[in-house]
Amino acid sequence: MLATTLAAAAATAGDAKARFADLDIHLWAWGALIGAIVVMLVVDLLLVHRTAHVISIKEAAIESAVWISIGLLFGLVLVAWQGGQAGAEYYAGFLIEKSLSIDNVFVWAVIFSFFAVPQEYQFRVLFWGIFGALVLRAIFIFAGVSLIERFDWVLYVFGAFLLYTAFKIARHDENEQVDYNNNIAMRAVRRIVPTTDRYDGQKLFTRHNAKRMATPLFAVLVLIEFTDVVFAVDSVPAILAVSREPFIVFASNAFAILGLRSLYFLLGGMQGKFRYLNVGLGVILAFVGVKMLLVGEPFEVHMPTWLSLSVIFGVLAVTVIASLVVDKRQHAEDDDDKALTVDLDTHP
Repeated sequence: MLATTLAAAAATAGDAKARFADLDIHLWAWGALIGAIVVMLVVDLLLVHRTAHVISIKEAAIESAVWISIGLLFGLVLVAWQGGQAGAEYYAGFLIEKSLSIDNVFVWAVIFSFFAVPQEYQFRVLFWGIFGALVLRAIFIFAGVSLIERFDWVLYVFGAFLLYTAFKIARHDENEQVDYNNNIAMRAVRRIVPTTDRYDGQKLFTRHNAKRMATPLFAVLVLIEFTDVVFAVDSVPAILAVSREPFIVFASNAFAILGLRSLYFLLGGMQGKFRYLNVGLGVILAFVGVKMLLVGEPFEVHMPTWLSLSVIFGVLAVTVIASLVVDKRQHAEDDDDKALTVDLDTHP
């Protein structure tokens, strides 16, 4: 009886996995992917951003377009190499990670503002932040895939967690003040690593009174990595709802977050314009949470990848458009109020 039950469970798990792309990826392909990512990061650091400078909106827009194009092109390579299902899962994961990362970008802006990090030094911090994020995401992804393959009930845990996170994000107050000096990661850094109170260019460590000490940039970097771990706890399970292939999940994560630095400099000052972003992200997380819950027993409902792509893209588009329309209307009303006030002051 027990053997029959285990066999049925294994068959169900195998059938669920069969609905996702199942690729036979050789080590050379992993090596090529990781090598390409490392080369792009090194070129970006040593050639494009060799000297510290304030990144203009135009420069950030060009770089964002380049990084997004690279991510989209890799999807086409995946389609030609492994087929349409693999490509669709990659694009779904890429879109989920890109949309969830926008909130991460705004958190970076708050952190940099809180610690008064000079704009010309922010890129170097984000470079090492992205590098660390890639390593952490790889660990999260392989751990998540292994857990799902061994224990089917993990699907329900991930799905329920995504629904809870969706509710929290949708109700999040953007005006809520956070004291990052009392953050657990910040307190740990200052307790373990001797830290100065002054910046030394874009150095993470410096010498002070003949002692090697961390600069405030190092503490900011640790805080950014800490926040990325928090975001990864949301985004990795969300992507595992649309793909179970580690190569696809890692690639979609990597190419989505590679362009976050330029996206930060492009959107860093536009947080107030996307007033409905949290609601949209909450809807997206709720959708992928429900999708993950429906995959397991007793439902065994597998939504096609094209439907996931359509819902995610549609919610994101509606959220952004509605935010911009309302923001424009609000500015027009404010201008009218100012004009009316000036007119009343001029002609009492």
